[in-house]
Amino acid sequence: MTAGQVQTRYRVSGMDCASCAAKIEAVASRLDGVAEASVSVAAATLVVRHDSGADLSALPARLKPMGYGLALANAEPARTSAPAAAPGACCNHDHGAHGGHDHGGHDHADHPHAGHDHSSHPPDRDAPAAGHDHAHGAEPGEGGFWSNGKARLTLASGAAFAAAFLAGLILPQVQTPLFIAAMLVGLVPIARRAFAAAAVGMPFTIETLMTIAAVGAVIIGAAEEAAAVVFLFLVGELLEGFAAGRARDGIKALAALVPKTALVARGGDFVEVPAAQLAVGDTILVRPGDRIAADGEIVAGEGGIDESMVTGESAPVTKGVGAGVFAGTVNGDAALTVRVTATAEDNTIARVVKLVEEAQEARAPTERLIDRFSRVYTPAVVVIGALVATVPPLLLGGDWGEWVYKGLAILLIGCPCALVISTPAAIASGLSAGARRGLLLKGGAVLETAGKVTVVCLDKTGTLTEGRPKVTDVIGFALPEPEVLRLAAALEGGSSHPLAKAILDRAAADGLSIPAASEGRALGGKGVTGIVEGRGVFLGSVAAGVARVALEPQTEERLAGLNDEGKTVSLVIVGDVLAGAIAMRDEPRADAAAGLAALKERGLRTMMLTGDNARTAAAIGRALGIEVRAGLLPEDKQRIVSELKRQGEVVAKVGDGINDAPALAAADIGIAMGGGTDVALETADAAVLHGRVRDIAGMIDLSRRTMRNIRQNIGLSLGLKAVFLVTTVAGITGLWPAILADTGATVLVTANALRLLRRTGE
Repeated sequence: MTAGQVQTRYRVSGMDCASCAAKIEAVASRLDGVAEASVSVAAATLVVRHDSGADLSALPARLKPMGYGLALANAEPARTSAPAAAPGACCNHDHGAHGGHDHGGHDHADHPHAGHDHSSHPPDRDAPAAGHDHAHGAEPGEGGFWSNGKARLTLASGAAFAAAFLAGLILPQVQTPLFIAAMLVGLVPIARRAFAAAAVGMPFTIETLMTIAAVGAVIIGAAEEAAAVVFLFLVGELLEGFAAGRARDGIKALAALVPKTALVARGGDFVEVPAAQLAVGDTILVRPGDRIAADGEIVAGEGGIDESMVTGESAPVTKGVGAGVFAGTVNGDAALTVRVTATAEDNTIARVVKLVEEAQEARAPTERLIDRFSRVYTPAVVVIGALVATVPPLLLGGDWGEWVYKGLAILLIGCPCALVISTPAAIASGLSAGARRGLLLKGGAVLETAGKVTVVCLDKTGTLTEGRPKVTDVIGFALPEPEVLRLAAALEGGSSHPLAKAILDRAAADGLSIPAASEGRALGGKGVTGIVEGRGVFLGSVAAGVARVALEPQTEERLAGLNDEGKTVSLVIVGDVLAGAIAMRDEPRADAAAGLAALKERGLRTMMLTGDNARTAAAIGRALGIEVRAGLLPEDKQRIVSELKRQGEVVAKVGDGINDAPALAAADIGIAMGGGTDVALETADAAVLHGRVRDIAGMIDLSRRTMRNIRQNIGLSLGLKAVFLVTTVAGITGLWPAILADTGATVLVTANALRLLRRTGE
């Protein structure tokens, strides 16, 4: 994209299928200063990349005669696309090497308590999608099923056809003129669109085929069939438009989840304001049963939140102070006070809608192939129809009326609607179905590639594990286990260090009363000391602890066993006595083992790529049953992915850290794991909103189902055409079955694609 260019987005009405998209693109591309035009039928959008000084004002007027309406959605500066690996940039934590936060299997001198630097990690924040528009308004002319122009035209044509048929029963002598009049009711707008398309260099359109077939039928004395064909064609178009809209309904419904108003703190009270006016930092009140009006962080209150519409989780999630919440989710039975962390155009719902729309604008390889094929296919149908109409009468003495009739039927059979809609309908349904389950795939190409993956490489921390340490073992030597934990928590009181927080969380979970500590101080490279209830207490690494107390052989053996399991061990020493020990580890996600097993069941090889040390990685790997590569730098991860690709593997890289970025870029498909509020959602090839490992297998299943659906659609559309082509030439079927075959194939293909929207078992 060159400097000085801008990108303008329009909402399009009156568009039913991919052939419509091709016509709109052709008209837009012919305007002076336009570099590229791209249309998405599923998203009902036209995106034009053009010089900043280009005049696009003529575009709506040129498209109107062809039956399309435009409404400006936005104009934005053109930008170079961010690399697919950018999900790595979303996190403040380096989830590979971890520096001093290696949560398991440390050399004892490097224990995280060393120096006791308890500075907290900065909270994750929603980074706005720079420059993206978020126009999700209604399409031009959108309304009820029968409120648009095509619906009214179809009703008029049907009424005229019925009137001609009934009048013909009473006055047979005027039947033919009445059927011609009925035909013209529907054909005149169709012919106008055909001439408008021909004027911009597109003579072989479905409207052209329909106009030739209808006029030809009248000429050979088949006025009744001509009127019926025009009416059935209009019915087919109406059904196409209805079906195309169905693929967008789920996303529109998602956008509508965000409430229009919010109760925001103003001058010591809460007042109702439009949700669109909320700013980052505002404080809002969410009453029980209300939908949350913005992405934010709970600052007061605790309760269950229904997040099913965003994450797919059916059970409410209990959240309290400090937890993040999504716009559009439903608060349970307790009032919550929430600090807004994202504006309306940058909240999770808006991002999901935006991502799916952009994904639907990106054509899949199969879709591009079908599009190119249809450009050759349609002129070929015209040639075949002409040959069928003329060769038998000229060379074989056939009847002109009979063979012209067959040639016209072939034109109708050859209408490419079902074929060209077969792929985009399935892709749009697949992308929408994924979004409903929290699986975001940026475009048809990504959706296709996911099903071809043979190797899945996963990061450890934050992907296979929770990304934060937990206390796994509390061991009492001289004191009972609760007392050991209580004294350790006293020294860690007020600290936000991850390991300190793990100790405090465990103490809180066990319901312990934590005493106050005094004279607390950090010992560089060793741990922390203080006075608790009149006793001197030390909490720190094993290496520092053995300088204070002697360890029994059986104690050393037990601590070594914990280290072999990839756990970080801290000793609690009271005076000069070893009171006990506390072991911590970043534990696997609850569904990690099942998620990896699901991938293996689908014939995929799984591999952990981590910057963590070999002992910790091996312990997690054994627990999960996954091949492990540990101690890796970012360039090492990239090298391994590239080597796998050279071996002929199709590689998916799953991660959420900065050091995953090179490998995500090198992989065939990069998948970001996370909660859906990161920059990763804007830039990844794909994203798993709710961080479930099993959803990676769900994403691959969705891809495979979509590709099967596409193959079924192509086979259905071409198969029906082949059957009716043979029966028409053989004289078995005529114009009526021909148009029913075309319309029927379109409806069947669309209905088959919409099956992907059905929620399947998890």
